[in-house]
Amino acid sequence: MTTNAGSGRGDRPWAAFAALASMLFVLALAAVVAAPPARSQGESGARYTGVASCAGSTCHGRMEGDGTVVRQDELMKWQEPSTPGGAHSRAWAVLSNSRSRFIAQNLGIGDAATAPMCLGCHSTKGAIDAAGGAMRGTVPIEDGVGCESCHGPAGGWIASHYAGVGTNADPDAEMRQKHLANLSAGLKKLEDPVVRAGVCVDCHFGSAGEGQFVTHRIMAAGHPRISFELDLFSSLQAHHQEDADYGWRKFGAPAGRTDHVQMWAVGQATAIERSLSLFQSRRGTEGMFPEFYFLDCHSCHRRIFDQAKPVKTSLGNPGRNLPEGMPPYNDENLIMLAAAARLASPALADQLAARTAAFHKAMATDRASAVKAAAELSQTVAALKSAFASRGFSGTDAFAMVDAISAKAISDRFTDYSGSQQAVMGVDTLLNAMVSSGRVTVGAAAGIRGDIDRAYTAVKDPNAYKPADFQTALGSAVRSIRALR
Repeated sequence: MTTNAGSGRGDRPWAAFAALASMLFVLALAAVVAAPPARSQGESGARYTGVASCAGSTCHGRMEGDGTVVRQDELMKWQEPSTPGGAHSRAWAVLSNSRSRFIAQNLGIGDAATAPMCLGCHSTKGAIDAAGGAMRGTVPIEDGVGCESCHGPAGGWIASHYAGVGTNADPDAEMRQKHLANLSAGLKKLEDPVVRAGVCVDCHFGSAGEGQFVTHRIMAAGHPRISFELDLFSSLQAHHQEDADYGWRKFGAPAGRTDHVQMWAVGQATAIERSLSLFQSRRGTEGMFPEFYFLDCHSCHRRIFDQAKPVKTSLGNPGRNLPEGMPPYNDENLIMLAAAARLASPALADQLAARTAAFHKAMATDRASAVKAAAELSQTVAALKSAFASRGFSGTDAFAMVDAISAKAISDRFTDYSGSQQAVMGVDTLLNAMVSSGRVTVGAAAGIRGDIDRAYTAVKDPNAYKPADFQTALGSAVRSIRALR
């Protein structure tokens, strides 16, 4: 085993996220009011133990990350007061700030810090309560989004988890076997991109349950628009390091590491899969209106005033065959999926293009046609997610993916704020995947940081978003990346 968990990982440069941090800070704190976490096998009726059960100085409560197997300062990282890395620990506390009080007043739900509509996402306790008795445990509400919200209720595996290794001649193999046993006892297999996406998307996108979905009405009350990209957000929240111990434990080999390109692609597929699923459900409407959450905000949210010669503020989008004036579906993840699909399966990529076009067209017909088209599109998305999950991606693939995102057929569809935001997050996470795989040096990546930051700046303020400016900034970043090939 390695002798210091604080070194040896191909760390993604945290300074590289400075421009993104301010944009995502509120989103990370006020994520979508969501369902309880997805469950691992053997978790039915599992017991939660709370953050305190992880906080011992011989476990994850050290002040310095100098543990021999893991850092052991994970709790301190989780509680970091001023960075996105500590956002989960602050998730409940933020419900008492002035913005949350304003939102709660507008919604008429009383105190946000005790409202089920908010606690389902902003605290582990709220997730347990929302499960209606299916999960057990006494967790302080002040924990916010604690360890078990992501790693699973620990009652079935915590004793084995802290027991340590070294009782046989092959401690690495022993560590791997113990991890596999803990997975069977309810620990979440977060190294699996499909499992991780399933855990994250409930809170950071939405689910079908009551109090588990940020509607247009909630956003109108002041809640921030939901935005999520699995690999980048995982990096912002990471409290661990990927060294040889991590490789043995998670993948059964010392060189095992997270495939960041795969994580990104699976995340995109999972997001649109969830979106289409919710759209087909009763969540697709609210009263007599469609649920505007699913639609492109910028198709309506622009200055409207009477003038003799109107000035068009939107751009035509070749991916949306809709009549002028009809609000389109928010296809930010579909655009990214179209970029990734060619690499995984050209046949599915063609099917995705055809079914995406059919879905947009059906949106202009009636709800029954749109729901039918959404179901067919969902089948393609699910197949693509399986294709992504079943193959590995190399550093060369990351370059190919950047090319795909910047290709004219894709970039011409960056006509709204949300799709452009996904594009720059995608290019950012792919660049860091190149660093992690050794294809690009940390120094070379730092040289491109200015271009990436300018692209982030172009999408930082939805009200100031200008498609042409964004496409110029992203194009400059892409050309810099291509020069490193």
